[in-house]
Parts: sequence; structure tokens; C-alpha cells
Amino acid sequence: MPKQKGHKGLAKRIKITASGKLKRKRCCGSHLMSGKSAKRRRRIGGPATLTGATAKTIKINFGK
Repeated sequence: MPKQKGHKGLAKRIKITASGKLKRKRCCGSHLMSGKSAKRRRRIGGPATLTGATAKTIKINFGK
């Protein structure tokens, strides 16, 4: 049985931390910033973590 290949597009967008968590970039941070509040812009600047079933599935596909 052949192995499952990881999705290369997703592999470029997430990083696996030393503790095994998945780190991703938040959406809506590329343009039209003047219409967003300062609090929202600060939150967009930082990374987000993937948790739950989604993270579990991604980890299985990437073999880590």
C-alpha cells in the first residue's frame, strides 16, 4: 500500500513547534488595514495555533 503524501501547499503555510503544536499565520492581514481596529491588527500580526481534530489529521499526514 503506498504512503499518503502531505499537501505541499499546506506544508509551506504551517510550522511544527518543538512541543509538537502547529503554528499558522492569521488571515486578513495583507491589505485594507485602515478599516480594522488597532486591537484587531495586533492580533492579526501574531501567529495562531491549530488544535483539535484538524491538527491531529495534519500531523498524521505529515508523519510528525
